Amino acid sequence: MEALPGRPGNLTQAEEEKLRKFWEMFLQICGVFDEDGAEGEVSPSLADQGKTVTMGSEKHRKKRLNIFKKRKEKGKEEKSADGKSVEVVATSSKQSDAEDKWGESKAYHETLAKHTPDEIRSTIWSMVKHDNPDALLLRFLRARKWDLQRALVMLVSTMNWRASEMNVDGELMMHGEEYALLKERTGDEPAKKQGQDFLAQMRLGKSYCYGVDKAGRPICVCRARLHKAGEQSEESLERYTVYLIETTRFLISPPVDTGCVVFDLTGFSLANMDYSPVKFMVRCFEANYPESLGVVLVHKAPWIFQGIWKVIRGWLDPVVASKVHFTNNVKDLEEFIALDRIPDEMDGTSGWTYEYLEPVPGENDKMKDTQTRDELLRERESLYDEYETKTIEWIHEEDGAKRTTINEERAVIARKLKEQYWRLDPYIRSRSLYDRIGVIKPGGHLDYYSAWEVPAVPNGKPAPVETSPDDID
Repeated sequence: MEALPGRPGNLTQAEEEKLRKFWEMFLQICGVFDEDGAEGEVSPSLADQGKTVTMGSEKHRKKRLNIFKKRKEKGKEEKSADGKSVEVVATSSKQSDAEDKWGESKAYHETLAKHTPDEIRSTIWSMVKHDNPDALLLRFLRARKWDLQRALVMLVSTMNWRASEMNVDGELMMHGEEYALLKERTGDEPAKKQGQDFLAQMRLGKSYCYGVDKAGRPICVCRARLHKAGEQSEESLERYTVYLIETTRFLISPPVDTGCVVFDLTGFSLANMDYSPVKFMVRCFEANYPESLGVVLVHKAPWIFQGIWKVIRGWLDPVVASKVHFTNNVKDLEEFIALDRIPDEMDGTSGWTYEYLEPVPGENDKMKDTQTRDELLRERESLYDEYETKTIEWIHEEDGAKRTTINEERAVIARKLKEQYWRLDPYIRSRSLYDRIGVIKPGGHLDYYSAWEVPAVPNGKPAPVETSPDDID
């Protein structure tokens, strides 16, 4: 399958130039080089991030830019948390209220004021995970119609949201389902309630992932009839939403880079309507997971949903709204999903129904091996440095043929980052349902239609799905 337009490997000359400029702006924000072309010093990291962002703080990075000609651009200076000036190319970030409905400009300036350049760098690199770094930055560029200023504001705002508001990598994904189970069983009352709320939604299957649509996009089904306003706290609903979106990222396999969301409104009534979590979900996709929605299917919407849809549609960006389709029966669904891949409860013939499998004792034992984790993190930090160095060469190379060669070298490092992430993954991310049942396999390999059961050991007890660097092929 060929890469879609605006993705790595399928960029116009103008789009590649935008990407080069965007990397330059990003690296300046991160303090990788200053106005004189010398790399800045590393600062303490923003948060523990599961120890994924702290390795860079152990040393002062070498100077790498003094051999390059620094482009002269009029920019704006922002003061970082350590008091140093960071030149930001073309980041006036003046947007109308209509363009900035999620308050990204304010978050952008607050982030630059509160956090050091390396904190920003570390958090954004931790967001890359198994993705191609170019692919991640291109999501923000496409979402903001290739406007460099607005894309940078969105990227930094997202970094702040992930690290400061949701603590995605340092808490939510690191602790995961097993920690929620522990809190449910042994926590004090607030912690116990949080664990219960989170796991109640997993056990119900309020939302779940199963299979792919005809375009190869992973499918997430949201069963609205299972939601009752007030049953879970707003915080638990938001954590569950982000956990599911973040987990679904691991189910996306390039060149596919978006998902299919099905809102199953079978049996829906006004008792199931809750605007707050819906608006939070809209914000997630529009502000923090840009260009992640491929198609949204609203299935079997009753007549009472017409008024509700008018409200929700008013919140949506026109591009997002254009991806929404209403399906009234299984024949309509078949336009998007093969009949034998549609769950039985939606009149498909897959023979499959959702069942939650509880965390297995020992499935996260590798997270206790901090020595191996730290070794892998140091290795990863070296790959970040290598990628940045090669990117700086790419930015400043004027010869087209040489620039192409350098870009190919960047692609090689990007593949190394992906492979290396999957060796690191079991040391920094708690196993999810989809790891447990074998949908996500060692090395990031995917089996969308796994048996949906935990492998058994001779004594009849379930065995954890283990991953190891030796499993990488």
